[in-house]
Amino acid sequence: MLEDRMAAADPIVPTIGQQPGPQTPPAPWPSGYPQGYAVVDVETTGLARDDRIISAAVYQLDARGEVQDRWYTLVNPQRDPGPVWIHGLTSAVLADAPLFPEIVPELSRRLEGRVLVAHNAMFDWSMIAREYARAAAAAPVRQRLCTIALSKELDLPLPNHKLESLAAHYGVVQERAHHALDDARVLAEAFRPSLRRAAQRNLRLPLLTCQPLTEWSDAPAPRQRSAAHAYRPSSWRPSRKRPACPYPNPGRYETGGPLVQGMRVAFSGDTSVDRELLEDRATEAGLHVATSVSRLTSLLVTNDPEARTSKTVKAASYGTVMIDEAAFMQLLQDVRPAPASG
Repeated sequence: MLEDRMAAADPIVPTIGQQPGPQTPPAPWPSGYPQGYAVVDVETTGLARDDRIISAAVYQLDARGEVQDRWYTLVNPQRDPGPVWIHGLTSAVLADAPLFPEIVPELSRRLEGRVLVAHNAMFDWSMIAREYARAAAAAPVRQRLCTIALSKELDLPLPNHKLESLAAHYGVVQERAHHALDDARVLAEAFRPSLRRAAQRNLRLPLLTCQPLTEWSDAPAPRQRSAAHAYRPSSWRPSRKRPACPYPNPGRYETGGPLVQGMRVAFSGDTSVDRELLEDRATEAGLHVATSVSRLTSLLVTNDPEARTSKTVKAASYGTVMIDEAAFMQLLQDVRPAPASG
C-alpha cells in the first residue's frame, strides 16, 4: 500500500539520522516507560467533527525511540478534500485511494500495543477515533502522548508550540510540511531526543488515557460554498454565528481546578491548533467563547502570557487566570457540569 500511494502523491524519501552532539553512556532506562510508540500524523479535509482523514502516516519506534518501521497511505474521504493549498491532495489524487474501513486492519496492526504519539495528540486521536467509529471498529490505542505536553515537561526553550519550532530546536530539517509522512518523520526525530532527556531525568511521561468511540453519528456543520469560491485560502471554512452558551457564568477559573460549563473563555495569540477548532471544542464542552476580555472572563488561553496584547494586559489587570493551549486541551477532557439552578 505504501508504494502505490506514495507513487500517487509525489513521493519523498524520509531519512532519520543520529542527533548531533557528544555521545554519552546510556543512563538506566525508567522501568515504567512504554515498550513501544506509534508516531502518527494525519491530514484531514478540515477541523470539524464531520471532517475526514485523507492521508495517514505511522512511524513505529521501540522503547528508546529508535525507528522500527514506517507506513503511509492516502485515504479517499468520499467528499471534497478541503484545503488543497495546504496538503496538496486533490480529488483526482484521492480518487483511487482506499476508503478508511479498508485501511483499518493495517493501521490497527501498526497501532496495537503502542502509545500513540502526535504533536497535539488530542486532535490526531479524535480524528482517528471518529474514523474508526464510522467504520464500526475500535482503535487499538489505550494511551497517547502529546509532544507539546512533553516539551513543557522538559521546559524546552521554544518560542511557540508549532512542530517547526520543536524540529528547529533539535536541528531536524523538514522537507515537506503538511505531508503526513514527512510530518511523522520530523516528529519521530524530535521525539527521540525528548524521550531520552525525559529518561535521563526520570521524568514521568505525560501519558493520557484514550477512550475509543463505540457509537457515532455525523452532525455535519453547514458548508455553504459555490464552485467559484470553494475553499479559498483566506477563509475556507464558512463563517457562522456561534450559538449562545446555555449555562450561566459560574465565575473565575481557579488554578488547579476543573473547568465548569458556562465559564467565559477567551483566546489570545498564536496556537498550534487552528483557533476555530479550539473554539469549537470549547463550545461543545459547554463553555462560553468570548471574543474579548472583561471582568466577567473566567479564563484566558495564551501561549505567551508575557506578550503585551490587549487581552493579556486586561487579564493581568483583572486578575484573570491565564493558561497555555496544552493545559487547556487537557482541561477540556473533564469539564464539570453547570451547577443546578436554585
